[in-house]
Amino acid sequence: MDKSAQIDWTENLPEAAHAYLEGRRLDEVECIISDLPGIARGKAVPASKFARQSYFHLPDSIFFQTITGDWGEAASEEGFIERDMVLRPDMTTATAAPWTGDWTLQVIHDAYDRHGTAVPFSPRNVLKRVVALYEAQGWKPVVAPEMEFYLVARNIDPAKDIEPMMGRSGRPAAARQAYSMTAVDEFGPVIDDIYDFAEAQGFEIDGITQEGGAGQLEINLRHGNPVKLADEVFFFKRLIREAALRHDCFATFMAKPIADEPGSAMHIHHSVLDIETGQNLFSGPQGGETDAFFHFIGGLQTHLPSAIAVMAPYVNSYRRYVKDHAAPINLEWGRDNRTTGIRIPLSGPEARRVENRLGGMDCNPYLGIAASLASGYLGLMEERRPSKQFKGDAYEGEGDIPRVLGQALDIFDEATALHEVLGPEFARVYSIVKRAEYDEFLQVISPWEREHLLLNV
Repeated sequence: MDKSAQIDWTENLPEAAHAYLEGRRLDEVECIISDLPGIARGKAVPASKFARQSYFHLPDSIFFQTITGDWGEAASEEGFIERDMVLRPDMTTATAAPWTGDWTLQVIHDAYDRHGTAVPFSPRNVLKRVVALYEAQGWKPVVAPEMEFYLVARNIDPAKDIEPMMGRSGRPAAARQAYSMTAVDEFGPVIDDIYDFAEAQGFEIDGITQEGGAGQLEINLRHGNPVKLADEVFFFKRLIREAALRHDCFATFMAKPIADEPGSAMHIHHSVLDIETGQNLFSGPQGGETDAFFHFIGGLQTHLPSAIAVMAPYVNSYRRYVKDHAAPINLEWGRDNRTTGIRIPLSGPEARRVENRLGGMDCNPYLGIAASLASGYLGLMEERRPSKQFKGDAYEGEGDIPRVLGQALDIFDEATALHEVLGPEFARVYSIVKRAEYDEFLQVISPWEREHLLLNV
């Protein structure tokens, strides 16, 4: 490829990517797409080849693969034939991969079949479908995700317990230090790299805080378009892992990596704007709470039980829903109450929003946000009314969240209304893949079973 062709191509890059490459020669482009777990799949190609191609192929079987690398083979209605998809780049997502040894960009691609129809079980397409339903009503959904994760000691033995990382003081990270700046300083070198990588990629971090777990941090992102924010969470998970590896530790997004510590959530703040006026649908002309506000909450209460299998996608996810451990055990709603599953943060009328505290950080960000938005959308369309506002400690109430993945999948399979919003074909494939994972887990005999059942039953 000649030099002028490369200049023409890079001129259309987002500002951050353009700045990253200024005065440098682009070596490689990573063409990526999210699979069901949220792992980046794709191909790395020389920059000169990327400039000449408008698409590339990957088999649709990447969406039939379980987290262990096995296959939900029945997910393909035509048998396991691995039909090629057409993956086309969304150049608005082009961003740096600043941890690489050369000058590399990442570009998220969208998946289509050979007829140009969006592949219905591609997670990004699922979220786009839900957003389009809002837009068809004249609504603009806005979200702000919060990402919790742990920095832990390197662990290469699955039989060994996960331990907090060693801080710069030479002591392991301590628990119960929520919002401590000293605790944040312990991870200073890792956080510095997170900031540097985020800046190179053009991402705006709203803040980093120490959470309640040993080595647990939270990153807040500024509110915005759901697809754009899901893209950023997708990118951030890789960014944070790479920053941790530079400092001889692991970053984990498991929902419950350490037994006696709090789990890691992906809380999602929601508001809905009128496209024509830009006004928040949750606030009336005088600043009061509207019917739409209550209908959205009612939708979450009604439909999130069906969506939990998407927002809590693994057997480990259900270990997070433990009383008094900073995770909800029910779907009560309350104002400025972090014990409820649905929280209304303190805000003025323009910023009135609903926080869904159910999702785990282990969920696919596209699917977690899609499932939450879908539940609220159904509430708006069905004009659902929520239960009475909960006042007090919601942990004293009854638990109504499924305790195991199998139960959550049973509820999900019955949720035809939710399937219509997310896409029936997605729902079918998702259930098959998750049941394959669950069946595989049930084949594993745990240390608890060996310790307590071997000689006692």
